Amino acid sequence: MAIVDLDRDAVKNGLADGSVLLIDVREPNEFASGHIPGSVSFPLSDFDIERLQALIAADGRRPVLSCAAGVRSARALQYLQSQGIPLTEHYAGGFKDWANAGETVE
Repeated sequence: MAIVDLDRDAVKNGLADGSVLLIDVREPNEFASGHIPGSVSFPLSDFDIERLQALIAADGRRPVLSCAAGVRSARALQYLQSQGIPLTEHYAGGFKDWANAGETVE
């Protein structure tokens, strides 16, 4: 299964129209120091596949993983795919791309 790299515009549009559930896999201290509005914290250090699947099922939007720069989110997708979870999309630029572009940060 392939990993799909989304750019800032795709993520921004998905958040704006309510179609994307942006799952931030950075650590809690990173998330607390700044995150993309509307994203939810789901740190890799406490990664629970069943809890992730429950979050996605309860939310109903298209899940997209995000991290600081796209490395951890891609790694998380590879792991999930190896466990039979068919998630494919992540924000390739991550929080750094978002913040450096001057987008709103919470």
